[in-house]
Amino acid sequence: MDYCDGWLRVTGNRPGCELPVSRALTLAAGLVACKLALVALRVADGGGASLADPWSPIALVHQDALVVAAFAVAELALGRRFSRALWAIAWLLIVYGAFNVAVARVFSTPLTVSMIGATGGALRDSIALHVTASNLGAMLFVVLVAVAATRIRRLVTARQALAATAALLGLGLVGARAAARVETLGLHRNAAFALGGTALERLVPAPRAGAVSALPAEGPALDLRQFAGAAKGRNVVWVILESTAAEYLGAYGAAVDPTPNLTRVSRDALVFDAAYSAYPESIKGLWSMLCGASPAAQTAAKDYVAPCGSVASALGAAGYRSAFFHSGRFRYLGMQGIVDGRGFEVAHDAETIGGEHASSFGTDDASTVRRLLRHVDELGGARFFAVYSPIAGHHPYRSPGVGPRPFPAQSEKGHYLNDLFAGDAAFGHLVEGLRARGLHERTLYVIVGDHGEAFGQHEGNFAHTLQLFDENVRVPLIVSAPGLTVGRVRVPQTASTIDLTPTTLALLGLGHDPRHEGRSLLAPDPGVARFFTDHGPLLLGLRQGRFKAVYSREHDRTRLFDLATDPGEERDVAGAHPERAERYRAHLLEWAASRQAAVGR
Repeated sequence: MDYCDGWLRVTGNRPGCELPVSRALTLAAGLVACKLALVALRVADGGGASLADPWSPIALVHQDALVVAAFAVAELALGRRFSRALWAIAWLLIVYGAFNVAVARVFSTPLTVSMIGATGGALRDSIALHVTASNLGAMLFVVLVAVAATRIRRLVTARQALAATAALLGLGLVGARAAARVETLGLHRNAAFALGGTALERLVPAPRAGAVSALPAEGPALDLRQFAGAAKGRNVVWVILESTAAEYLGAYGAAVDPTPNLTRVSRDALVFDAAYSAYPESIKGLWSMLCGASPAAQTAAKDYVAPCGSVASALGAAGYRSAFFHSGRFRYLGMQGIVDGRGFEVAHDAETIGGEHASSFGTDDASTVRRLLRHVDELGGARFFAVYSPIAGHHPYRSPGVGPRPFPAQSEKGHYLNDLFAGDAAFGHLVEGLRARGLHERTLYVIVGDHGEAFGQHEGNFAHTLQLFDENVRVPLIVSAPGLTVGRVRVPQTASTIDLTPTTLALLGLGHDPRHEGRSLLAPDPGVARFFTDHGPLLLGLRQGRFKAVYSREHDRTRLFDLATDPGEERDVAGAHPERAERYRAHLLEWAASRQAAVGR
């Protein structure tokens, strides 16, 4: 029998029993090279300062150590009969890890099941931007290191093999504890671990749902009940801004204003200062708005096709003609299932709008606005509800269309601001188009961001889907009904995108639907906004008053920020407020379980 008649039964240094471990050594070299390349790229990008902690090296490689330990056991147990299969597995792990160096460089995590599901033709332009010399060079470096390691011909005794495997397991366990205590920026995640772990999470039964402990009311609130029914009989336009965080807009104090048309509309409007997306991604985020409820963790778009108390259905019952206009493509990530069956009489996207300009993600927003206005003309004066969903602001921040782009395009942030400016120009055409038709003064505008967008405000935080910092989830929410308010009214209560439908119905004087988890923002209720992301390791978060909590299930750790004194979320004050941090942790876990039960996972 190979390997000394079954090395797993060997308890000592049996004479002449030596075992080859070349494949495990090659795998170890490849995975370490992945981590070195990733850290080097992050440092070259101007980051990595937190990795100077002495525990960081152990934390960074602990998952790699566990993968190598598992492979070493397989290599020593299966023998030469499976030599080719083991080599294939080792190289698959190495090459896949090398590919994920570029992914983790941007997103601070290798690919997860959700991230793989989000890729496709619609993101072709975004993916192409990351095919760079540095990323390709990093992949080549990993492969060359692994090839060099195959030259090592190492024989060890059974006892040495057992000791090395035990050491790797120990490194993995100690490193896991270190990763929970030091800031690894997500760079500790092994590519195979990230993919396998997120796949398993979707197979594990949802936590048993019970009662959700109530949080005592806390924070400021403004009584807006005088506006209940004040917009009765008006047309309604929802504008869902793509990838737009509140902090970038002039209406929210940005020093440079990329949205002058939106700022003008906000001068006589209700401006909510603490509004949050229920989920930092467009598809389930859209469902939260249309249905007035929070999505659930570890679910897919197909889980949201069931009927709900949608705003379009409610307005249709009140005599409104409802339509949806999207510059992107409904087929992206299952968006079609979110829109279908919600009460919209017509729904147009890039496929049916056509447009004068196009990208892989959709068509130009100006063409979408023209199609919306044509629809209004076709209604012949009937009351309407229209959802306008542009794409300007979505990566790669080069939205299709023509017109001025006034900001220096020397960085991704500059391209993004130009995108917001182009999208705002289309929004201006919408407002002016309704004004020219005599409809502006008879229209209720509800303008909201579907989620935010990050540009490294916190190291490793880019785009929108993987973190819960304010740049990811704090969004603009502006309610404007010409003549309803005089001047800009700053509204302090905490709001969520799940509140859009109840608030719209309240403004129109229509009744509340008990199926809505959200609430009318006209009541003087300080409120709590809850949000989560599951594209990487699960994060649960909430905003209440001045405090914001983010719970990481990966490390069972709650971070707490006092936004009144630390709006940049730089200082974790959980240690100074342990009871509050624990209360929020328990509440978030209960809430997450209840939402999974409600969605029917």
